[in-house]
Amino acid sequence: MEKLKPRTLSGFMELLPQPQQQMERMMDVLRRTYSLYGFTPLDTPIIESSEVLLAKGGGDTEKQIYRFTKGDSDLSLRFDLTVPLAKYVALHYAELSFPFRRYQIGKVYRGERAQRGRFREFYQADIDVIGDGKLDIINEAEIPAIIYQTFTTLGLRRFQIRVNNRKILNGFYAMQGLTERSGDIMRTVDKLDKIGAEKVRVCLTDDCGLTADQADEILAFIAITGSNTDVLTALQQYAGKNEVFDAGLDELNTVVKYLSAFGVPEENFAVDLTIARGLDYYTGTVYETTLLDHPEIGSVCSGGRYDNLAAYYTDKQLPGVGISIGLTRLFYVLGEQGMLNADLPTAPADVLVLPMTADLAPAIALSTELRRAGVRTQLYTEAKKFKAKMNYADKLAIPYVVFLGDDEIAGGVVTCKDMATGEQTTATLDETLARIREGLAAKNAGCVILEK
Repeated sequence: MEKLKPRTLSGFMELLPQPQQQMERMMDVLRRTYSLYGFTPLDTPIIESSEVLLAKGGGDTEKQIYRFTKGDSDLSLRFDLTVPLAKYVALHYAELSFPFRRYQIGKVYRGERAQRGRFREFYQADIDVIGDGKLDIINEAEIPAIIYQTFTTLGLRRFQIRVNNRKILNGFYAMQGLTERSGDIMRTVDKLDKIGAEKVRVCLTDDCGLTADQADEILAFIAITGSNTDVLTALQQYAGKNEVFDAGLDELNTVVKYLSAFGVPEENFAVDLTIARGLDYYTGTVYETTLLDHPEIGSVCSGGRYDNLAAYYTDKQLPGVGISIGLTRLFYVLGEQGMLNADLPTAPADVLVLPMTADLAPAIALSTELRRAGVRTQLYTEAKKFKAKMNYADKLAIPYVVFLGDDEIAGGVVTCKDMATGEQTTATLDETLARIREGLAAKNAGCVILEK
């Protein structure tokens, strides 16, 4: 029978064991950080009814979604974690406590062209806060703090959280008489970083039907820059002309006001009027986070406020605010740039136990004791030469190898070799455990990401 050639589909990431361990470390940091802010873990199905996923996606969602039929069912793979969350909250409303704060790390699927740092299957790491009827603006001010805490814990420093408010944009477009076209305009402006101002101007006139003067007015508005105080001061010239604009400006001022109390330095946060977000369901504050040394990869963490996302599933008003980290994209680019900390252990075990006697019972008992002590332990019993066993430990980068022979059993001790330094000791199990724990603490010190 002819053998099939194994291959991984384009746009799908499949990692070897060591980089997979690095990815798991990043996920662990995210879980711990999100938990610090009172978020509970959640998992939702990868496959949903198409009508659920397409209810409020907007933009390019329908073009990118993986959609198929099974029998009479019209099904789709989830393209993000926010729309399934809206369904989940509407479905379980009576069983949840509000505000409902959840985090979720899971795979999503988008049928777009695979390219550098962009995948068809990728992990997102989301947090969302859902209110019952109302949701205080302070939740929107807290989001940048969570982004900052997450990225700094990972080891990043050179990043910027850019923030805007959709009400400011909607109000501004209403002043220009462009309310009916505001959605198309915002999706066009959202491409500014990718295609540049001149191409955005062409799209505004050719695709959105704006006059040259209207396009210039929009480009001038979003070009307002400077410190956060400078931008907010400049926006005051538009105040009093539109209620929606004024509401958005008040919210943006509140978000900026509480930044320092939440521990976010101004150098990591910027008011940016170009930020709109492409999806239609955002209604208030919107966020995008970029790596300052790698602007070419675009946003690695984005999101915002949405007031009506669950309207297709329930009559209850369930406003929310959330962000999503494109974890696979971030991991890929960091690896490509050599920024993943290679000194952190990636081995599947902390200790490899090598029995040196025909009777395996003592080695099995030792492995059990080590595991009870919280040490990840692998018992190696394959009939290989000693050198092959040591090569196995070395190839997997297992930090310690413990030998147990007749002399060790008779003396109530174990022999332990540090594979990094070559140092070998023979001591009691308690003494060896203390040495291993101290060594592991040192080896695990440091951040997942090292900025250059």
